[in-house]
Amino acid sequence: MRIIGIDPGSNITGYGLIESNGKESSHLISGFIRVQGDTLPDKLGIIFSEVSALIAEHQPEQMAIENVFVSKNAGSALKLGQARGAAICAAMNAGLSVAEYSPREIKLAIVGTGGADKVQVQHMVRMLLGFREPLQADRADALAIALCHAHTGLVSTTSAWGRMR
Repeated sequence: MRIIGIDPGSNITGYGLIESNGKESSHLISGFIRVQGDTLPDKLGIIFSEVSALIAEHQPEQMAIENVFVSKNAGSALKLGQARGAAICAAMNAGLSVAEYSPREIKLAIVGTGGADKVQVQHMVRMLLGFREPLQADRADALAIALCHAHTGLVSTTSAWGRMR
């Protein structure tokens, strides 16, 4: 199964593509989209276009994406939600099923504890995928999301309109 993980953001959106059978996973490609635009609609258009291009080029079968969480700034959460929406629309437009995971679910699947910090997640992503070099944070987060789906979400699938799990 080829899975694209997306770590959405209105300034930087991370992506990571893996191949997995649910037990073993291998890295195919990962990076980040630096979202530059004058307005939020411009930025959302870039996210949609770039994620669409990644899907067209690499042909994933499923997408996994992080759920929105509200910390202290509701405005940031709204922008994050809109960035997620642009990426999800790109997946739906390509006919992919989409699974959503909370930060806690991702940390639990990758590190074994939902309270893990970013350094622990990055370390485990490096170990699980055989990276020797440090990973940029958005890239590591996107790969963690894809790995979370590979470890927990492949047991059941639904149509592209339903949530997986």
